[in-house]
Amino acid sequence: MKMGKPKKMKTKGKRRKPEQIIRLLRKAEADISSGFTVEDICRDLDIAVSTFHLWRKKYGGMAPGEAKKLKDLEQENARLKKMVAEQALDIEMLKELSKGNF
Repeated sequence: MKMGKPKKMKTKGKRRKPEQIIRLLRKAEADISSGFTVEDICRDLDIAVSTFHLWRKKYGGMAPGEAKKLKDLEQENARLKKMVAEQALDIEMLKELSKGNF
């Protein structure tokens, strides 16, 4: 059996921390005011234009300290949602046990 060249697998891009994203957005805003286009900036940052707009929507106008607070709140929210889901399962289980359908 003849083996060909291994196919190149696309790797996921870099994961950037919110603080890094905010710094990049501030630099990008300065570049835009200097006359660069969004496409030029995205090419320089090695990101898609859609990613730039998503970052701008989520982190635009945010200070680095606020990004940390946002991340902490998102983690707390996920933890609380998990607790509510577990409690709902416990309640459902207790209802079934009280009916005697086990």
